[in-house]
Amino acid sequence: MARIFKPSKKTSIDAKHYEINIERLDHQGAGIGYKQKKLVFVEGALPGERVLVQNVEQKSKFARARLIKVLSASESRVDPICPHYHQCGGCNLQHLNAAEQVEMKQQSLTQQMQKFAQVSIAQDAPILSSETGYRRRVRFSVRKDRKAGTIDFGFREKKSNRIVNVKQCPVLAEPLQLLIAPIREALNNMSRAESVGHIELTQTDSGLTLYLRVTQALTQSDAALWEALCTQHSLTYYLHAGDQQAQRNLGPAPFYTLDTIELDFLPSDFIQVNAQVNKEMVAQALDWLAIHKQDNVLDLFCGMGNFSLPIAKQALSVIGIEGVPDMVERASDNATKNQLSNARFLHANLEEYRLDKNLTQFGIESGTMTKILLDPARAGAAEIVEQLPALGVEKILYVSCNPTTLSRDSKVLLDNGYVLAKLGIMNMFPHTAHIESMALFEKA
Repeated sequence: MARIFKPSKKTSIDAKHYEINIERLDHQGAGIGYKQKKLVFVEGALPGERVLVQNVEQKSKFARARLIKVLSASESRVDPICPHYHQCGGCNLQHLNAAEQVEMKQQSLTQQMQKFAQVSIAQDAPILSSETGYRRRVRFSVRKDRKAGTIDFGFREKKSNRIVNVKQCPVLAEPLQLLIAPIREALNNMSRAESVGHIELTQTDSGLTLYLRVTQALTQSDAALWEALCTQHSLTYYLHAGDQQAQRNLGPAPFYTLDTIELDFLPSDFIQVNAQVNKEMVAQALDWLAIHKQDNVLDLFCGMGNFSLPIAKQALSVIGIEGVPDMVERASDNATKNQLSNARFLHANLEEYRLDKNLTQFGIESGTMTKILLDPARAGAAEIVEQLPALGVEKILYVSCNPTTLSRDSKVLLDNGYVLAKLGIMNMFPHTAHIESMALFEKA
């Protein structure tokens, strides 16, 4: 069922204001200061600033405070690019200049690798992104206030389920931004707008896609309204009503390209939201792994083949293993579509998977693998990483969306015969504290 967001209760706030100096940023981009030797975290504050704050949360060892006023501003402070910045929960670093956002992420990665993996290495040049217009996918929340009769359409407020009504979003690709106004108009003209849970837009290489999620079947008039909007704006239109499967009602199936490879996907599938950085990230992965025609590569957490299929263009063979059955099917179909017969995809729960036993069951001798790529979710790959040293491959490339779990998993490889050869970040999400990184391990 689609989720209908409800306003959350207001947080109780200490009425007392006080001044503190901000000394540094934490890994989430919040300013850190001290009051009577107690840590105080202040979102929106920067190192070197003196700020007026108000506590919103008190713990025995720390407090969280709301920024009331910047009394002395840092030279790193800039004006946010978005008028909704101070309410919307999407971005949290627009007040920090772009170059120092990247430096903050690099420092955070270095610090966590030093702390948890006990390793330090000079980072490679970061993969940078456009500062605006970089998102090719967006999900808008929708809620109808039945008492007021109004429609909330936008993004969730910071630390709340309340919805910020947005008129623009500078980090969205421009064609997606231009759809905000007509979609809001369509919502206001619906006879049963309370059934809408969310609306997702994607810019693909086959055009723009709109995915409408509703809790029940649309009325005849509402169905005609959405089809008219999608026809007018040449959108591929998916409708997902209640417990039924999503149906493509208009337009071509979506796909995106990596070099000469076309990857088909569905609106429910995970894809990287930053197309430019994704292309550069895949190219860097192939370069760091130094793929050649004699390589047999194992791609763990392979998804729909974002890395596997480009690798297959250069390697002798690729085995992709993924825990989501639909993604395995999509990867296999994409291999067939792109005539990559040397790519095979297997379904397995990698949290319980035994590489030595299960690869053999699939007719694959583990000792034939020469290189490994893994791209796990935020929880990392603790169970599978412990098994990798036994495979004896020459290179292991770890693509991470969480420096903490990357650091934890890196320690296992470093303690079992591998050295850290390369490390760097990909600035996939400018204006947020989110860190994507890549680490290359080589057999000592």
